[in-house]
Amino acid sequence: MTDKTRDEALNIRKLMREAEAVSDEAMVACARLKQAMILARLRSDTEVDTGQRALMRLIHAEQQALSLSTNLLRVHDELSKVAREKMGIDGGVDTPIEAHAIAPDIRASVAS
Repeated sequence: MTDKTRDEALNIRKLMREAEAVSDEAMVACARLKQAMILARLRSDTEVDTGQRALMRLIHAEQQALSLSTNLLRVHDELSKVAREKMGIDGGVDTPIEAHAIAPDIRASVAS
């Protein structure tokens, strides 16, 4: 492997980890926001349905963030395969990703 190829591979690995971290941070931020919204409703004299549409939209955003995370795992898995097959890298360098974590349908992984 040339130095240029190695440097590119290391850069991709670094950027992959950054993308995964940002995805996780987005999910944490959504969870905190949802908690704050629900607590605000509980601690005030507002009606039980106040902010319900906003909560529904936030939950949809959380689902999209989880989908992003899952797709990034799929990208990670594919890049690991490329590293093994094309660059001859092995010896524990790749990240083991369980098949159920990147299953196309969550109902299929829950049923197992």
